[in-house]
Amino acid sequence: MIFVVLGTQDKQFTRLLEAVDREIEKGTIKERVVVQAGQTKYESKNMEIFDLLPSPEFSRLMDEADLIITHGGAGTILTGIKKGKKIIAAARLAKYKEHHNDHQKQIIGEFASKGYILELRDFNKLGTMIQKMKNFKPKRFESNTQNMIKLIDDYIQDSDHTSWYHKYKEGLLYLFFGGCTTLVNIISFMILRFFQIDTYVSNALAWVFAVLFAFITNKLFVFESRGKGAKKAFKEGVSFFAFRLLSLLFDMGIMYLLIDIINCPELVSKIISNIFVIIINYVFSKLFIFKK
Repeated sequence: MIFVVLGTQDKQFTRLLEAVDREIEKGTIKERVVVQAGQTKYESKNMEIFDLLPSPEFSRLMDEADLIITHGGAGTILTGIKKGKKIIAAARLAKYKEHHNDHQKQIIGEFASKGYILELRDFNKLGTMIQKMKNFKPKRFESNTQNMIKLIDDYIQDSDHTSWYHKYKEGLLYLFFGGCTTLVNIISFMILRFFQIDTYVSNALAWVFAVLFAFITNKLFVFESRGKGAKKAFKEGVSFFAFRLLSLLFDMGIMYLLIDIINCPELVSKIISNIFVIIINYVFSKLFIFKK
């Protein structure tokens, strides 16, 4: 099995996946290919592609892999070396907008020069590199290099000016679209109440409009759950609506408590209930629906 790892950078690295796909089509690669693609969006009938794998699954695939093809992330390379794996590494390059600089070339060059890995520079020669790898014996890991590599990787992560955005991108997008969903909910509710429709009927109808909006924006922009097929999309949709139904009951309960028991104004009650609901919905979506 070949395990392809693209890291978690917020930029695409389709060049490498295209190169792997070409070699599968040519017949150079006959093994099963599993990909942790990170933020790279790519569809292929030849590979099993995942966004981010849970740590135990990632570790298991690293153990099972006969060959690891990776970007120039020091962490992935070091993990593979420690496991004694054969590794082909290809650098993300700034000129292709795959990274902000070319530091991965230096990292890969350092590992390759010491005999730990093979460096892929010309993506059209991946097939040749794979053939060469059959006779390649990687240098045994030396533990005293670990601290040095960790320092290099930490420095790179700390100096990446967009790393903060990448770390909090999902949460920031969820807050933005969650706010938009709340507006859809509240505006729909107020319009329906303007036409003197019952408070709780208005609340339920407003919820339907908001859920439709939330499903589309969560799927496409927040959790980026694309390219999963109709069956997967249907399953996500059913799960999404089921969990949102739970949050509707929670919403109704808060509305009843605030309006009928505490006598708060309807609009204030609606805003307060939505603050709690948006938090609950994020937890449901993150853990149970759009799982990466």
